[in-house]
Amino acid sequence: MKGKQRLSASVDAELMQAGHEAVAQGRAESISAWVNDALRLKADHDRRMRALDEFIAAYEAEHGEITEEEMAAAARRARSQATVVRAATVSDRPPSGRGQGAA
Repeated sequence: MKGKQRLSASVDAELMQAGHEAVAQGRAESISAWVNDALRLKADHDRRMRALDEFIAAYEAEHGEITEEEMAAAARRARSQATVVRAATVSDRPPSGRGQGAA
């Protein structure tokens, strides 16, 4: 179906505020555009989750159920191979020897 349809919905106040802020900051053309984008993102997310469920079901049908131990081991491997990309915060940096208390 193409075109637009009118929608009447009740929305949490903080979400309406976020939408108004997005419009005020130029990140959305209108509340309608902002809501349309949110609905599109939700529909895409749901489609991906269904595809992932189907993939896992097919994998498990062929190879057996993925165990909690296998998932924990995979998470450990992923963490051990991860690269930290966040910048160091002031509290992460070693003291420079300058500032308060420095002679």
